[in-house]
Amino acid sequence: MPTARHGPLIAILVAQLSFGLLAMTICLPSMQEWGAIFGASQAAVQLTFSGYVVAYGGLQLLYGPLSDRLGRKKILMLGITLGGLGSLAAALAGDIGTLTAARVLQGAGCAAGMVVGRAMVQDLFEGRERTRAMAYIGMAMGLCPPLATIVGGQLHVRLGWQANFVLMAVIALVLLLAAWRVLPDLKPTKAPQADHWLREMASSYAQLARAPGFLLYVAILSLTTATFYAFLAGAPIVLGSYGVGPAGIGYYVMFVPLSYILGNFLLTRLVHRWGERAVMRVGHASTVSGIGLMLALALAGLDTPLALSMPLMLLGIGHGLLVPPTLIGTVGLLPALAGAAAAVAGVSQQFTGALGGFVVGLVPHDGAVNLGWLMLGLSISAAAAMLLLQQTPRTPAT
Repeated sequence: MPTARHGPLIAILVAQLSFGLLAMTICLPSMQEWGAIFGASQAAVQLTFSGYVVAYGGLQLLYGPLSDRLGRKKILMLGITLGGLGSLAAALAGDIGTLTAARVLQGAGCAAGMVVGRAMVQDLFEGRERTRAMAYIGMAMGLCPPLATIVGGQLHVRLGWQANFVLMAVIALVLLLAAWRVLPDLKPTKAPQADHWLREMASSYAQLARAPGFLLYVAILSLTTATFYAFLAGAPIVLGSYGVGPAGIGYYVMFVPLSYILGNFLLTRLVHRWGERAVMRVGHASTVSGIGLMLALALAGLDTPLALSMPLMLLGIGHGLLVPPTLIGTVGLLPALAGAAAAVAGVSQQFTGALGGFVVGLVPHDGAVNLGWLMLGLSISAAAAMLLLQQTPRTPAT
């Protein structure tokens, strides 16, 4: 783990990793009313979420290899700038189409913080300490969705939905200055050669595609993320059917992220005793149990906000145990390609998550039943990928 003198560096890494998640979730309470504000369908409103997520994932494919070759800091600062501009454009949007386009630009910029931040964890930590470092970062990031949705709901009610995007633009400016002043300018792992970079980027991805363990880790991570994003996209709709407005959504959404922090804490205690894969199995079991309980209560006709949120504390704990070792598995198999590996993992996460978030808008949500079935299917698919991973050879990195 880092020493005390590394505190500012770790704080900036956490902030850079959290920026995209903040931008994704702070406007969730507003989405409940965007249909009426812009005269748009629920599917069109959900597209503002999915458009952000697709760009957030897709650009990681570019940022990752470029950060391997051109250096982490340059790529990070470029992304922060784009994220800030997208936030300003969203605040000025006058129709749902313009808002969606601005959200796409915002997601394209925020992608840099996620992929570069993960790669820098790979650069700065070693072995199982890297897993523990990712768990501590996960605890901090777990605070983002509840805080963002609570703050976003209050800003929406008091100052209007545009205030959320103005706040994100200000945060982008602060992060840009912090990255410039605090983050080390890590040297590229390879000397940049402009005439060959596309070919070598393709070669990096081809190497990763030939690693079965990497592909399975990515599948687990993607399906787990899709489960959580389906919850984020669907919870405001379900809670709205229970009479919960924008100002109150965050208080029910917070059950899952805060329990995720508990799962991260348990991971730091258990990983040295049980090993990563055993902890991952426990995480899957907890996740499926939580969704199953929530769905059973919905099928029994218990349509209340707490019946949606409280069982999903088991999902949060499960994801807290599951996500950090899965992230380390994706970037640790081929350390020289950490940026490219983080990019593939990131784009797979976000594309699958975007699909989960968009499908939520295609079915009615007068209660939690349809959302529960969707989440259960995604989590069981992730567990199936975990069973296949158990049969793959272990590598020194995992």
